Amino acid sequence: MFYLSRIEHKLRLPPSLLSLPIRDAIHTELEKLFLDKVIANLGLCTCVYDIISIEGGFIFPGDGAPTYTVVFNLIMFRPIMGEIITAKLHSSDADGLRLSLGFFDDIYIPTHHMPNPSHFDPIPGKSNKSVVWFWDYKKEEGLSYPIDSSDEIKFQVQSVSYPPIPVEQPKESKPFAPMLVYGSLDQDGLGPVSWW
Repeated sequence: MFYLSRIEHKLRLPPSLLSLPIRDAIHTELEKLFLDKVIANLGLCTCVYDIISIEGGFIFPGDGAPTYTVVFNLIMFRPIMGEIITAKLHSSDADGLRLSLGFFDDIYIPTHHMPNPSHFDPIPGKSNKSVVWFWDYKKEEGLSYPIDSSDEIKFQVQSVSYPPIPVEQPKESKPFAPMLVYGSLDQDGLGPVSWW
């Protein structure tokens, strides 16, 4: 789920940071650039782990800031296909569930990966899109288990994708997510922890 990724980057260090020790100034600037950003095929940067080397410090003509070549490690969040992860329910609608890890909210469980058989009921007094999903464990006996926001939910990662950045987005569309994780609840031991 978490990886160490080695990156080499040419970094322009703003003059306002030159009063700090060079390693601290570069660490601060790297956090501004990479923290909470998604790098395609690497994942979501959660932390600048360490700085391995700093070279250069050249000031280019017409620029008042030094440029360094920095080699450093980032801690990246990138789930592995088949991995079991525990998350909280962020929202649910007729298309399935959206889960959150607290630092990452773009985890989706589509309807075809919900426990089989399952159904959803609208939440009274809420918007038309809000629903509660139920696993129909023994449908003939009327035994079903709800998936609600109070439970921790175990899911299995099915895929991780990095959609291309859209050139233009319609105003009514949801915000762009640079990394999407799709999961499944359709196996024994998956779903809300309270079920098991």
